[in-house]
Amino acid sequence: MLVALQKIFMQKQTFNIYCDESCHLESDGACAMVLGAIWCPLREASMIASEIREIKVKHDLPPWFEIKWTKVTPSKVDFYLSLIDYFFQQGNLHFRALVADKTNLRHGDFGQDHDQWYYKMYFDMLKVLFSPSSRYHIYIDIKDSRGGPKVRKLKEVLGNANYDFCRDIIERVQIVRSHEIEQLQLADLLVGCVGYANRKLETSEAKLAILEQVRRKSGYDLMRPTLLREQKVNIFHWCGKEV
Repeated sequence: MLVALQKIFMQKQTFNIYCDESCHLESDGACAMVLGAIWCPLREASMIASEIREIKVKHDLPPWFEIKWTKVTPSKVDFYLSLIDYFFQQGNLHFRALVADKTNLRHGDFGQDHDQWYYKMYFDMLKVLFSPSSRYHIYIDIKDSRGGPKVRKLKEVLGNANYDFCRDIIERVQIVRSHEIEQLQLADLLVGCVGYANRKLETSEAKLAILEQVRRKSGYDLMRPTLLREQKVNIFHWCGKEV
């Protein structure tokens, strides 16, 4: 029996999950927080990163150029549209986002502070991605000096919530720098796009062009939830509970 279980464990497929966030602070003036993740099989990760770098070079950008939503400009709109096309053409890339309305947060009514709520939202964003028959490496973009404690807490929350006390499912939760990982840069782009839509911004024609491309390719307006089992662009909207 033990040998059979060991064989099953060895056959588990490993997935990389690349996470980013937008407007997660309690008093940053934004009406919506977006947590997002791109995931792909570990065995495909290196090839996907290489293909994204090739797109950069094709558009006369250095391979180390960092893809970011804040860098979307009219002069680079064709490059960013090519990245969106690549995401939808690449069958091993998937995206999920949680959009949380922050306009009526009442943490005191639910016996929590903003950090506790944040981790609950992170769990809600990631929980549907996990399967007991797979293993996961989670990479999170470093945002501030609190990165280390934040990652340790998130790993604890995710492991315990999935009854993964032996850490056989979630093997790794690690802080990384987005400029070093193409998939994380792509996550930043899609998270920014979802946030732009849900904050109803119209400040940039280039960003609107990216948004419309994602809407057309996905078939979703990004402002409403998708079906839970949607695999390519999965959106969950959190609106809180009534007391």
